[in-house]
Amino acid sequence: QVQLVESGGGLVQPGGSLRLSCAASGIVFSIYNMAWYRQAPGQQRELVATITSGSSTNYADSVKGRFTISRDSVKNTVYLQMNSLKPEETANYYCNLWGMNQDYWGQGTQVTVSS
Repeated sequence: QVQLVESGGGLVQPGGSLRLSCAASGIVFSIYNMAWYRQAPGQQRELVATITSGSSTNYADSVKGRFTISRDSVKNTVYLQMNSLKPEETANYYCNLWGMNQDYWGQGTQVTVSS
């Protein structure tokens, strides 16, 4: 059974930083691509960043230069380092594993950016 478990969300002040983690189990993590999405209340889910099995990365324009996605294939974990956070980035952040006809999602972790 494949599981993706996110952690690291919470309340942070504008301009602050958070590091999200997503631990994968039940699957050969290293051969799949990974992504982070976010969804704010009443809005569509938005792609934030992707990292391929070969560790190539891509980012939404709105987070370039502030967010960094990385992966650790020993720990079967993908990370999202978020710096200079803005209030409008308050959302539920989801981890996604995809590729080779596989598509799995975590349950999400809430990030609230507020003073």
